Amino acid sequence: MNDDVEQSDPVALLEGQVWALAAVVATLREAGTDSLEEALAADPARTAVLEAAGVVRRDGDRVTAAPVLQFGPTSSSMASARLSSMRQAVAAAAGEAVTGWDAQSDDVLIDQGRASAGTGHALATRLVPSLRGLAERLATPGSRILDIGSGTAALALALAQNLPHVHVTGIDSLARAIRLARRELDKAGPGSADRVEVRHQDVVDVRERDLYDLIWLPAPFLSDAVLSACLPHVAAALTHGGWLVAGTNPAPREPLLAAVADWTAARNGGSALTSRRMSQALGDLGFRDLRQIPTVRGGPVLVAGRRPDRAASAS
Repeated sequence: MNDDVEQSDPVALLEGQVWALAAVVATLREAGTDSLEEALAADPARTAVLEAAGVVRRDGDRVTAAPVLQFGPTSSSMASARLSSMRQAVAAAAGEAVTGWDAQSDDVLIDQGRASAGTGHALATRLVPSLRGLAERLATPGSRILDIGSGTAALALALAQNLPHVHVTGIDSLARAIRLARRELDKAGPGSADRVEVRHQDVVDVRERDLYDLIWLPAPFLSDAVLSACLPHVAAALTHGGWLVAGTNPAPREPLLAAVADWTAARNGGSALTSRRMSQALGDLGFRDLRQIPTVRGGPVLVAGRRPDRAASAS
C-alpha cells in the first residue's frame, strides 16, 4: 500500500488516534507520580507518538505540553477520566449492550470516580472562594454539601479533605456504586472520611428542604427526564443563599464529537444538556447570580446559580 492510499484511509487514521490517546493516558498516569520528563523518557517510542500527535513538543532538552493537557497534580484524575471513556469505547466495539451505568464494570466506575477527585479539589479550592458568601458558609461547623451521583465517593472525599468543617452527603441510584464507595471510604481511613456519608437514593426522591449550602449536580450522568423531575426538589434542598453547581458538557463544534456525545449519552442513560440550557433551567427556577465557568479546554463547563436569600425570594 503506498503512502497516498494509507493517508486517505480514514479508518487507519482513527486507529492511529486511538493509540495516540492510549499514549496520552499512559503518560498522564506516570506524570501523576513522576515528573513529565521522567514519564517521557520512560518510553521513547511512546513519546514519539505524542510528538507526532502534537501533544508535546521538544526544543532541545526542553519539553512543552500542549495547553489541552495539564501535567501535574491533576494528571491522575485526567488519566482516569480518559481511561474510563476508553473502557466504554472498547465495550461498544465488542458489541456489549451497555445501557446505563449499572451495566458498566467495577473498573469503569472506579476510574470514573478517581477522575472526579480532581473535580472535587477544584470545586473546593478554586470555585468555592469565587461564589458569593459560599466560603464563609462552608467555614461554619455543621455546613453541608450534597454530592448527587456520588459514584465511588471520590469527589465527596476530596470536598471533605479540602473543606474541614463540612459534612458531605453522597447519593447514588446505583447500589453497587454505593458498596464501592463504602469500600473506598474505608481505605481512606479515619479523618476526612468520617465527614462523608453515602446512601443509596435516586435524586428524584430528594425531599430535604433548606438543608445544603452547596449541591453538586453532574448533569451528563443524568437523563433529561431525571433532570427535569429532580431540579425543583434539588433547588428546595438548598439553604436560602446556597449554591447549586452543575457540571455540563460544552456543545462540541466538530460533528464527530457531537455525534459521539449523543451516542455515549444514549448508551449511559445520561444527558447531552449544554451549559446554556442548564442556565435557562436554573433561571426559570428563580436562581440568581448565574455563571458559566469553563474548566480546561474542551472540558466541562460549570454552571453555578445561587438560591435567593429568604428576604429576596419573598419580595
